[in-house]
Amino acid sequence: MKIHWIGTGTPTPTPQRFGTCYVVEVCGRFLMFDCGPAATFKMVRAGLFPTQIHRLFLTHHHFDHIADLPCFLLTRWDQCADRCEPLKIFGPAPAREIVEKLIGAQGAFLCDWNARLNDPGSKSVFENRGGVLPRKPPAADVEEIDSGWVWREGGLSVSAIRTVHAEPWLITLAYRLDTPDGSLGLIGDAEPTAAVCDFMRGVDCLITHCWGFQDEMDANGEDDGQTGTIDAAQMGSDTGAGTLVLSHCGGELASVEGRAQAIAQIQKHFAGEIIFAEEGGTLLLGEDKNGGQPA
Repeated sequence: MKIHWIGTGTPTPTPQRFGTCYVVEVCGRFLMFDCGPAATFKMVRAGLFPTQIHRLFLTHHHFDHIADLPCFLLTRWDQCADRCEPLKIFGPAPAREIVEKLIGAQGAFLCDWNARLNDPGSKSVFENRGGVLPRKPPAADVEEIDSGWVWREGGLSVSAIRTVHAEPWLITLAYRLDTPDGSLGLIGDAEPTAAVCDFMRGVDCLITHCWGFQDEMDANGEDDGQTGTIDAAQMGSDTGAGTLVLSHCGGELASVEGRAQAIAQIQKHFAGEIIFAEEGGTLLLGEDKNGGQPA
């Protein structure tokens, strides 16, 4: 199982990272989790291409997790020339409404795709890519999901559980992958709960957002609906994960000094491997690690 770190940042853009997006390569599939700012471009820069993605899983609908959704959907549709497997999107409500408002018949990008369907030059480009006229409008099969949902395909399974983040305004999910190559937990934005730890118990690798230092977050109120250094360490320990990957980190954890301090805190509570996810890097689950910063 290979994990591509496409986006490992927060809502605050920096030269090193911005927003959240991961692509998991497993069982001959490329599974995409979240679609944060510039995900399409960063995916291509990492050697992947939108047409390789057939399954997209959304944790929640904060912009730093879905802002590149229109770009990804339209790029994939434009480049597929009707030869790709249909895209399946899974996520909490109102995922179906969001996609419809973007690429639907009355969506925000109607003017774009309607021109590509009818403009003679666009038709020629489409045919030159191997398409057969008449061209079909963009589409995606969206399934709105919640806790207890399980999807199985080709020897792997993906299951979901609700997390505590920004309720009641957003529904937020965490995902667990169980595959022949190992198990993986992906926690987006959330505060630790016993239910999520039980759900993730026994995973080989746990990916969690880690906003900042626990004491500072507790003091300024940013621990509500979010995870800090000690909470992340405790979740890693409680789940029995062998590897703890920290992502969605704030500026305090971006420096070498800040990360060293964070690792020192986490190691007091978690005995496994600690990695900071780096955009453009990869992680081979169960093999030699690369693309992160191990402790």
